[in-house]
Amino acid sequence: VLTAQRVPVKIWTDDVDDKSKQQLANIASLPFIHHHVAAMPDVHLGIGATIGSVIATHKAIIPAAVGVDIGCGMVACRLSITANDLDEKSLKSVFDQISRDVPVGRGMHNNRHAFEEKAQPFELGLSRILEKHPALQKSICGTTKWVKQMGTLGGGNQFIEVCLDESDQVWIMLHSGSRGIGNTLAEYFIQLARKDMERWMIRLPDRDLAYFTECSEHFEDYVKALHWAQDYALQNRDCMLRLVLAALARHLPT
Repeated sequence: VLTAQRVPVKIWTDDVDDKSKQQLANIASLPFIHHHVAAMPDVHLGIGATIGSVIATHKAIIPAAVGVDIGCGMVACRLSITANDLDEKSLKSVFDQISRDVPVGRGMHNNRHAFEEKAQPFELGLSRILEKHPALQKSICGTTKWVKQMGTLGGGNQFIEVCLDESDQVWIMLHSGSRGIGNTLAEYFIQLARKDMERWMIRLPDRDLAYFTECSEHFEDYVKALHWAQDYALQNRDCMLRLVLAALARHLPT
């Protein structure tokens, strides 16, 4: 436990480096942090705020602490088959099929209509965000990238896995986020938060801890953009899961 700050930092690991401890201390010194900051066993250095930490705030939000891959999360699906239904040849075929069907990194579906019907419901919400923040038009409006990235996997620590549980039941598990558009929205609002801090002459232990207070000019807009990107990320995982299930159905017993 770190106790030299305004609120304590509770750490659930003995393996945390000094730079991460400093970030945790910086967060705990902010005036709107509620009760304590929690650091999980996977805690490590991030942008402003540590990755693998839980930060409860009161009437304020830190965009960089929320992160730039808004809605990053996982989904798991248990199948009706077991390890006895798998062999090396069929697994290789499944791997190759998933690699063909699910673009990764900055990739996207070449066929614009691949998941257009799944992306269409998001157009209205996005247009409302763009109306209030025309500066985003240059990077988002007029491009179909966010539509074509629906049903695609990012890079870094994101993955698709066909795995077994302790009873040898087959599962699909995948980890992904809101793709390029979530990153664009996050970076934009992080910059707005920094400008707010400069305008109000608020000094921070780290400029990446810039925040919006409740009822401030951009707070509600950021929360709406956040919810939009979280919903997009959830739909993206659902689309990928459909692709992976179809890949398995082609090469494994049903």
